[in-house]
Amino acid sequence: MNRQRFTVLAALAVVCAGVELVAGRGMSPAVVWDVLGGGGDTTERHILLQLRLPRLLVALGAGACLGLAGLVLQSALRNPLAGPEVTGVTPGAVLGAVAATSLGLAGWESPLAVVVAACVGGCAGAALLWLLAGRGRSDPAQTAVHGVLVSAVLGGLTAMVLLVDPGELGSVVQWLVGTTEGRVWQHWHLLWPWALAWGAAAWLLAGPLTLLRCGDETALAAGLSVRRARPFALLCAVALTAGAVAAVGALGFVGLLVPHLAVAVFGADLRLTLPGAALVGAAVVCGADATAQLSSRLLAAALDSGRLTLPVGALTACLGAALLLIVVRRAPSRTF
Repeated sequence: MNRQRFTVLAALAVVCAGVELVAGRGMSPAVVWDVLGGGGDTTERHILLQLRLPRLLVALGAGACLGLAGLVLQSALRNPLAGPEVTGVTPGAVLGAVAATSLGLAGWESPLAVVVAACVGGCAGAALLWLLAGRGRSDPAQTAVHGVLVSAVLGGLTAMVLLVDPGELGSVVQWLVGTTEGRVWQHWHLLWPWALAWGAAAWLLAGPLTLLRCGDETALAAGLSVRRARPFALLCAVALTAGAVAAVGALGFVGLLVPHLAVAVFGADLRLTLPGAALVGAAVVCGADATAQLSSRLLAAALDSGRLTLPVGALTACLGAALLLIVVRRAPSRTF
């Protein structure tokens, strides 16, 4: 049964990937198919192989990272409302990347430095939430409230960086909203080994995370060192989030809602649900990017605008907010 579910999700991801390849402007599906078969002229091959294909792969990789990060966070904190977006991790990663760029320490010409800066910022955001929550960490609602507060503070600091260096407006908007536009092979070559390494680390944590979901007392009774397991799990989630943020910016609500979908499909066995969350996240971001490109074409035609781009982050934020309300209304007191 689980194998069939993985097969269906993989097929869905392939369909989303195919739609994204043909969703952009300037090339018909027939031309895309011709280029994939080895044909097409120089311009068509450049557009597909140097622009659209790396954009597709980055969307898949970032979605997988965010799906994994969200499930690791929710399991480690025993909080179904935990996610990179509302625990200070994503805003902290954005602040780290923006601050490093503003100071001249990082930039698109040094993408590894962006990842390091985003990881440091994400760790700082998570640590700030951990300190503020204090003894209320076991209360999902209280942790969520503190997470919103931390995210707001970090967002304000990012705005202050923009005021100090307004020349970084384009970079700030790109990281705050989240977009896959303009992604090239350099972004993919940076993202995939990072995602693979930390994704493998997350999968190896399936056993400890399962115990943490059952509560600290149960985990301690089973011989798990909670003081070691939880910080390492949080570090893994922060690293996955930082890699995604450095590649595509802050995609809203992906890391918060994808774990719910993965658990609903694959159940509580994290040995299956963790790779399932990666697959669901990849399909969701890829599908959202394809939808954003198609919507941009339709809006441009309707408004008679030559160039109109809908960022994928804006789409995931709107849809994610609506789905979050549904999740909270159906299970307002749910906990692990």
